[in-house]
Amino acid sequence: MTGTELINNGTATEGTDRIELEIGGMTCAACATRIEKKLNRLDGATAIVNYATERAVVTGLTADRAPDVVDAVRKAGYTADVIPADTGADRYESSRPDRVGMLRRRLAVAAILTLPLGNLTIALALVPGLRFPYWEWLCVLIAIPVVFWCAWPFHRATLRNLAHRSFSMDTLVSLGVLSAFGWSVVSLITGSPDDRGYWLGYGITPAGADSIYLEVAAAVTTFLLTGRYFEARARRSAADVLGALNRLAANRVRVVRDGEERVIDVAELRVGETFAVRPGETIAADGTVLDGASSIEVSMMTGEPLPVEATAGSTVLGGTINLTGRMLIKADRVGEQTQLAQMAVLAEQAQARKARVQRLVDRVVAVFVPAVLIIAALTLAGWLITGSGVREAASAAISVLIIACPCALGLATPTALMVGVGRAGQLGIVIKGPDALEASGEIDTVVLDKTGTLTEGSVAVRSVRIVGDLAEPDVVRLAAATERHSEHPVGAAIAALADPDAPEPAVTDFAAEPGLGARAAVDGRRVVIGNAKLMERSGIAVPEAAGEALATAESEGQTAVLVAVDDAVVAVLGLADTLRDSAAEAVAELRRLGLTTVLLTGDNERAANAVGTAIGVDAVIADVLPTQKAAAIESLQAGGAKVAMVGDGINDATALATADLGLAVINGTDIALRSADLILVRRHLGVIPDAIELSRRTLKTIRGNLIWAFGYNIAAIPLAAAGWLNPLIAGVAMSLSSIFVVTNSLRLRNFRS
Repeated sequence: MTGTELINNGTATEGTDRIELEIGGMTCAACATRIEKKLNRLDGATAIVNYATERAVVTGLTADRAPDVVDAVRKAGYTADVIPADTGADRYESSRPDRVGMLRRRLAVAAILTLPLGNLTIALALVPGLRFPYWEWLCVLIAIPVVFWCAWPFHRATLRNLAHRSFSMDTLVSLGVLSAFGWSVVSLITGSPDDRGYWLGYGITPAGADSIYLEVAAAVTTFLLTGRYFEARARRSAADVLGALNRLAANRVRVVRDGEERVIDVAELRVGETFAVRPGETIAADGTVLDGASSIEVSMMTGEPLPVEATAGSTVLGGTINLTGRMLIKADRVGEQTQLAQMAVLAEQAQARKARVQRLVDRVVAVFVPAVLIIAALTLAGWLITGSGVREAASAAISVLIIACPCALGLATPTALMVGVGRAGQLGIVIKGPDALEASGEIDTVVLDKTGTLTEGSVAVRSVRIVGDLAEPDVVRLAAATERHSEHPVGAAIAALADPDAPEPAVTDFAAEPGLGARAAVDGRRVVIGNAKLMERSGIAVPEAAGEALATAESEGQTAVLVAVDDAVVAVLGLADTLRDSAAEAVAELRRLGLTTVLLTGDNERAANAVGTAIGVDAVIADVLPTQKAAAIESLQAGGAKVAMVGDGINDATALATADLGLAVINGTDIALRSADLILVRRHLGVIPDAIELSRRTLKTIRGNLIWAFGYNIAAIPLAAAGWLNPLIAGVAMSLSSIFVVTNSLRLRNFRS
């Protein structure tokens, strides 16, 4: 997938079929569900609204339909702004500071007034000797700012919802607070229906502090605002983790034009231009070092703990930091085409998509609030029918309204997904969606492609076994000259043996034999290089010594190539890719996680088994053609295995898509990246077990959050309806539930490689 394709999938740009919005006014998951339904009614639109990130993504509509989308959101009672393509790192920050500040101010006023109100109400209610005329109305005056101004966000959302004939969690909060306050005022004016004589002014107060609920209304407001405030801060913190990739990008660049350095905005840098990077500066684009040498800090991009060395010819990534030396770099990919931009957009797309379990939660929340209102009404009626007093009935009904708010339920999945995706990005792992997390919890087998995944991807000659009369230097000279014009990786590796200081031999009649080898005349000598089939076709006998050398090379995990000069086999070359230093360590870690490891390769069985033994895999599947890789995955799945596939090339794309979980290394092709569920950026192969373990832990966190949220509401509502929880305790419990879910999700930030 190209950078242009990726970025155009992220925002509303001209000619795209995707519009991204920032939504204002959402206070619970039910709000997100309502907006989503409204947007999905637009012709051709498919919308996903994320309560945790306060974002909506609408696909199927071109950018010129953005006004219609915004209008639909506003008609639902919320605000909406289209997010432009160039917001970069600020895309997560535009609304949250204001919301946090607003909640902080209201919380401060509520806390300052609630403390004396509670003490005054309880003290004067319990100690008649401390009362003074109209003390109850002093309590009412103190409670009014808390109930109406501090709690206004809840009331405003309720009024908005009622105007649209809908309900939300704020409806429960608003009704609970207003019911407690209203019941208290009515009791003051008319006298409690249970205790006649509790009149306006210096009257008789029944024993206990629960005849009026002024302090309850104020305290519940304070506790709920506390929960909302810390929830908003935690959500902003979670979004900061997710937006960390965006903030790595440089804003300015020292471009070299007409032999002079000039500082320009990074958006003005073009492909092919040269730019300078001084020590301590961020590299502005992906490119190739033309001059200079330096150490580069790449941990923020790939998770690699140690700096990497860059010299002339090295490739560097935008977003990494130049540490020691000045470099001149040619820009190969700029702006939205850089690897950093692709990773950032993929991460944003991942958190915008919904897991299957979250879609179930949304359906539950949509019917939950009306159900709670019915339960509260039945609770009030049930207590009255059984002969209980109005005071007890009202207390139970108010408790049901307050404690039932399923805020934790709406936050359970998106907050964990947000933090998990963000932390993965910091470790060099791009999670493309929640479906990858769900798959990670089921896999039991990891299939590893060899070339380019477990190996460096560069073939080199590892051994030269002489089996004829020609000396090794002569064999090397003739073989290298023959393969000088070859485009095959094996031919290029043999050509690399040539002495750069020696004169080049005269080569004529070069001919490549696809799948077999090559032939040429070198200094008048007939040279044939290839496998046994080519020798047979060329009428060249393979002596016993050559056969033994072939077997030895293959047993060492090498690809064996025969060299014949003047119709006689004179040497066997052993070629092999270099196993990455971290391959065995990564396989051991996968096995520690309880996963079965399988090596999948096109190498012959002996060579494949040698590599498999070296890295410690459980099984080896060899002699597999590229077109047969997907069939090998399907065969494992048919045996009951849940398979994760790790690969890097075009020939892995079908297998990656076939597997239950596909992981593609970043040096792979675009088609491989499109087919994968997880993209691995870090060069160290420890990124493979890291990706699986972090995905599992994120999924575990989501499940834990949902179990807590569902269990809390299922257990709390009956307790409240039975009168075992007063409204004050209900408000505390509801706030703590939401805080628990968010802080539990934030624990994912502590995941270590």
